[in-house]
Amino acid sequence: MQKNNKKFLLVHILGVFIFMDKRIPLRASALAALLACQPAFAADVVISQMYGAGGNNGATLRYDYVELFNRGSAAVAVGGWTIQYASASGTTWGKAELPAGTSIDPGKYFLLKLASSNVAVGADFAADHYSASVNMSGASGKVALVNNNTALSGAQPGSASIQDVVGYGSANFSETAAATGMSATTSLLRANNGCTDSNNNAADFSAVAPQFRTAASPANMCDNGPLPQPIVPLCPAAAKLNFGAGGSIALSASDADGIVNDALLTSAAVPGLSLGKLLPAGGVGGSASVSLLASPSLAAGTYPVAVKFSNDQGQEASCTVSLTVEVGAGTVVPVPQIQGSGASSPFSGAKLTTEGVVTATVGSGFFIQDVAGDGDPNTSDGMFVYMGAAAMAAKVGDLVRVSGTVTEYKPSGATRSYTELSSVTSVLTQSTGNSITPANIDLSSTSLANVEGMLVRFPGALTVNATDSLASRGELTLSAGRREIPTNRYPARSADALALAAQNAANMITLDDGLFVTPATVPYLDQDGTVRVGYTVSGLTGVIDFGALGSGGAGFKLQPTEAPVFSRDNPRTPVPEVAAGNLKVASANVLNFFTTFMDGTDVLGQTGQGCTLGSGNSKANCRGADNMAEFVRQRDKIVAGLKAIDADVVGLMEIQNNGDYATSYLVDSLNSAYGRVEYAYVPKPPATGTDAIRVAMIYKPAKVALAGAALSDAAQVNDRPPMAQTFKANNGAKFSVIVNHLKSKRCNGASGANADQNDGQSCYNADRMAQAQQLAESFVPQVVAAAGDPDVLLIGDFNAYGMEDPIMYLTAAERPLRFENQVERFVRPNGMPHSYVFGGESGYLDHALASAAMSSQVAGAMEWNANADEPEVLDFNLDGKNAAAQALYNTLPYRASDHDPVVISLNLAPSYVDVTSSVQIQRSGLVQGRFSSIATATAWLTNSSGADMAAPLQYVLQGLPAGVTLANASGSINGMPYITAAPALAAGAQATVQLQFNNPGRVAVNYTPKVYNGSF
Repeated sequence: MQKNNKKFLLVHILGVFIFMDKRIPLRASALAALLACQPAFAADVVISQMYGAGGNNGATLRYDYVELFNRGSAAVAVGGWTIQYASASGTTWGKAELPAGTSIDPGKYFLLKLASSNVAVGADFAADHYSASVNMSGASGKVALVNNNTALSGAQPGSASIQDVVGYGSANFSETAAATGMSATTSLLRANNGCTDSNNNAADFSAVAPQFRTAASPANMCDNGPLPQPIVPLCPAAAKLNFGAGGSIALSASDADGIVNDALLTSAAVPGLSLGKLLPAGGVGGSASVSLLASPSLAAGTYPVAVKFSNDQGQEASCTVSLTVEVGAGTVVPVPQIQGSGASSPFSGAKLTTEGVVTATVGSGFFIQDVAGDGDPNTSDGMFVYMGAAAMAAKVGDLVRVSGTVTEYKPSGATRSYTELSSVTSVLTQSTGNSITPANIDLSSTSLANVEGMLVRFPGALTVNATDSLASRGELTLSAGRREIPTNRYPARSADALALAAQNAANMITLDDGLFVTPATVPYLDQDGTVRVGYTVSGLTGVIDFGALGSGGAGFKLQPTEAPVFSRDNPRTPVPEVAAGNLKVASANVLNFFTTFMDGTDVLGQTGQGCTLGSGNSKANCRGADNMAEFVRQRDKIVAGLKAIDADVVGLMEIQNNGDYATSYLVDSLNSAYGRVEYAYVPKPPATGTDAIRVAMIYKPAKVALAGAALSDAAQVNDRPPMAQTFKANNGAKFSVIVNHLKSKRCNGASGANADQNDGQSCYNADRMAQAQQLAESFVPQVVAAAGDPDVLLIGDFNAYGMEDPIMYLTAAERPLRFENQVERFVRPNGMPHSYVFGGESGYLDHALASAAMSSQVAGAMEWNANADEPEVLDFNLDGKNAAAQALYNTLPYRASDHDPVVISLNLAPSYVDVTSSVQIQRSGLVQGRFSSIATATAWLTNSSGADMAAPLQYVLQGLPAGVTLANASGSINGMPYITAAPALAAGAQATVQLQFNNPGRVAVNYTPKVYNGSF
């Protein structure tokens, strides 16, 4: 057995003499080990520290470790030794081997990093060697230092190779008694920096925060003399002081074999808390004293104060005092002190009394403001007193003294809290008739957190940016100017877009009505029964509140103390005003126009009906109107809107995908409003998709004719296929319209590339890009080829704002077939283009993109802001509206949808021109057959214009007598027969036209000749 120069005792047991270290007390439980000649575990190299919770939930460190220490006077070679571990009662030992050649000098340490339960938890650290083969328990276990690589066996191994063992927690193998267990934040540390080895794990080890050492740490030479005595602090576990009074708490410490000579605050600094001057101990074993000082300004609350004492031997010891500062009865704490300058009140949770003038009352309480304030712009002078259902005990102008509990209220969805006084026990009026002067603030440069609860005034104009919660909560979203969706103006991911997003986030406040419930009467409406996005209000005065918003989440609100007066800076227009042209095209989202309703009925009064979505048919698939009553309201608004637009071609989005039925019903309703047949619908193409809605087109037959059948793109990427139709205008010009409705931004089921990439484009941008590419690369060329004409207009709801990826792709300059953005061309120069309002920001999802050949024939484009800027309460829906809100409905076109129509004026170049004045016409007399109804004549056309006429020359006969027809006509134009006289006619050249008339009445044939150059 290894003796290591220690004194041994010769013990006689059962006739056998055994050497035993005097320091190991003989006990019955060790008998078996002694009989097996178990060593005394008294090697110079010992386990000096270990940590077993590496990577556990809440762990300080990521890995377990065992620290070794050489407490002897000579270096010890430990290469090939092992650290072995077994559970508290286990018999199987895992091992981690020390690297070959390793030696530990006297007084030096060696740190072995072991396994981790979860490498994502806790801090990493540097060690002398790493082995992942041992994963210890933090609560209970046994660790042995073994001088070879042979695994131990059994619960209490008696191998002579064991150099040291530490059992902890409920371990059944240890030196004398097991040490305490470890935790996620504590390690086991051998006393006296590793020098102490009494062969009693319980006495030698204590649980402390990890403070491991490595081979690079300073040497610690053990003198093997008497163990140094520790510093003994004497501190109260808890103490209390009254707010505003200040005070001191006496602390002391002594050391039986040293002199305590220093004290230091080690807890986080707290304004108003400090240590006084230390009175050191007068000598060895004496007591040092110091005072913990609290100033009168120390805020109410509880503070864990840690103080560390040290002595002339380099020892340290700490104690913690839980100091509570209470607000005494009768103490009035000013509102600015309660608010403080931090994110939450320094008095949070404290019961106290404060005082202020009532500036406003709302449904659940009132606001008070300090009379003088503290002059600090970082601390609010006002706060909210929450009364709940209790009777209101204050009026505006009262100076009140209020007692209650300071609370940090955090509404659902909020990222910050709001300081208020709740659980109110008394409200005492001190005087009446007081007033507070509102603080003038600028929304764009003021942190509203610093003025929460205060009476303020916005001297400048604020703009209405959202109205969606007007009816449900009496709220309007206001900003300094109109907030534009960043990707409406700047490309996604650009620095400009990111900067605008940050600017928008700070530029918003909600005007509330002080009720926090659905108002009996919708507030803030003007004489037209509306309050539109774009209206402004100046001099707005009220109290800054914070709470839940009707639109979701939470934010700062203003509870007005003076009635707001709105300026109608964005008034309604009765019809869209667009530059004149010879044809008008519009794009209109009809907000789920379904002739089958969500209650299972339809426009014919049938019951048990459903809507088709994919392969299923159910009333649950229906959208739009709940029933016939809602449908009539919806229909009448949409018809009024389309009639006001009065376009010659209209592309429709969100109409029921039930063949042509819903579209034809809408056309019939529209014609009824005109009192004549004005519109027809374009018959549906073969593919209309699997969604419950589709795109469609209607047109005026008097203005345009269908040129071929409608086309659609049934590619898999299109769940709502785009629809194309080529038209021919009365002047012969041809053009094609493609109606689109790209994938929505809603995030239902989005994943991978379609998940929100946090670039401002929301979800399914990847799908929209694929749809845009399919449109440009495949479908548009197909439409152009079928039409034989390059004039193409893309319209519809692209669900992408003006500068988002799909639109940037379609309008890229390098594209062979490039489209030009007509909204940017005609609307942007006159103001922010927008057709949709979402989250208090505006932008346009509805587009007019013209091919290069078409763009030159666009006379103008505009968005008729009849929908997006109007309050949602004005729409057809009856859900969630009280009687007052429902009564606001009318059949005017405003808020017929949530999207605004886009109107495009075209000035189509004709396919033919009248050249009668440039052609000399000579006509022969009529030759009538004696016994035949056929009469013949000749006309000679001479090009007298001085220029070649390259296109076909058409000879038109206007005003033929009744009963007379042109038997050899090439065709007719506007009811008049014509003959193609020549494919072209050079300057000075002549064309001969032979005419054959069918004249059964043998009447004189008179007509007015006209000549056109071009194709009919």
